[in-house]
Amino acid sequence: MYRRLGRYVEVPVHGSVLDGGVTVFPRPHREDVLISAAGLLGGVLLWALGLHTQGGRVLPGLWVLVPLVAISLTELVRRSAPRTALLVAALSLVADQFTQGSLATVAMFTDIVYAAVLYGSPSAARRIPWGTVLLSVVVTVAALSWLRSPEALVLGVVAAAISVGPAFTGVLVRNHRDAAEAARLRAQQTALLAEIDRTQAVTAERARMARELHDMVANHLSAIAIHSTAALSLRDARTTEDALAVIRENSVAGLAEMRRLIGLLRDSGDDREPAPAPTLGALDSLVEQARTTGASSGLTFVLEDRRGEDAPLPAPVEMAAYRIVQESLTNALKHAPRGQVTVCLERSRLALRVEVVSPYGDRPGPRAPGSGAGLVGMRERVALLDGEFGAGPVTADDGAGPKTWRVRAELPVEERGGTP
Repeated sequence: MYRRLGRYVEVPVHGSVLDGGVTVFPRPHREDVLISAAGLLGGVLLWALGLHTQGGRVLPGLWVLVPLVAISLTELVRRSAPRTALLVAALSLVADQFTQGSLATVAMFTDIVYAAVLYGSPSAARRIPWGTVLLSVVVTVAALSWLRSPEALVLGVVAAAISVGPAFTGVLVRNHRDAAEAARLRAQQTALLAEIDRTQAVTAERARMARELHDMVANHLSAIAIHSTAALSLRDARTTEDALAVIRENSVAGLAEMRRLIGLLRDSGDDREPAPAPTLGALDSLVEQARTTGASSGLTFVLEDRRGEDAPLPAPVEMAAYRIVQESLTNALKHAPRGQVTVCLERSRLALRVEVVSPYGDRPGPRAPGSGAGLVGMRERVALLDGEFGAGPVTADDGAGPKTWRVRAELPVEERGGTP
């Protein structure tokens, strides 16, 4: 068990007399031991040489060593028990006035005052300096009332020098120490926040890379899986030849996309021009590729572009819309039964609406497995643009038609809340 003494020092407490244990006093700091020993030896040396601060007192001779020894012992606890040390030091200084006086006692008293402000509690650090000012004023007024001479002012100056000066010096040092500690804590917090930001940036970049890799390669790999399964199951020469042609086309395209992505990851220079991002102008070729791939599965694809001739879309919105359509077509090729897949684009002044509707139900024949990563990637893309996303089976308005699978995304093209 530990008990905090002062501001920074913790000392072990193993028990007390009341509970049958043994009270262990805090071990003095090495610097405090040196100060105590130096003060005691200095005071003894001054006494041996007959150097005193006053004469004709009530207790001459060896009595001057009593307050000297008492105040030197308080130096040992100036850090761990500053208030107790200050009280004992004040009593020792008063007792020293009844002896011939020692300069070492006065010097150690100033150090105790300084330590009480520096190592004491915050409330003590606020009260002690002003208490020393009040004490100096009282000493000055009392000396003037008693001596009624200008020499009384000297006593006030001496009282201020041994109390007010050390107290306010302790305040300055304590404020500087607290400011340094606060700066250190701020530096640690800044480093921690920087590390958190770095970790979040790395996580976000890894998620972005995963989305890009999935969107670029999944379409080609799905086509390869579907046509290879068809070629193995149908065992028709013409079908097998067509499937191999589609497989080769998609594998070459997938390898090209992979090489481009790997090249971007390896290239750390800034002189290389970035690869062009896909745009909605390439949707025709994307739908045509899906039409070719899905012909053997009985799927047809229709593109309805109702955007009109509005202003161009922001690049992030256009790329997100392209990837959503690409992933939706890939999912339709993997899971949809025979029927029509419709891709619809519609733009208002505030948003771009993307909707892909495909047949929903059990699919006969070969189908490619899915992991659900595509839906997660689409939802993340829409969330990054502060848009709205939904995907799932829907029924016709009259409830009589077959179910369809609908992917719908609304991507803001400008900040909301503006003037209509």
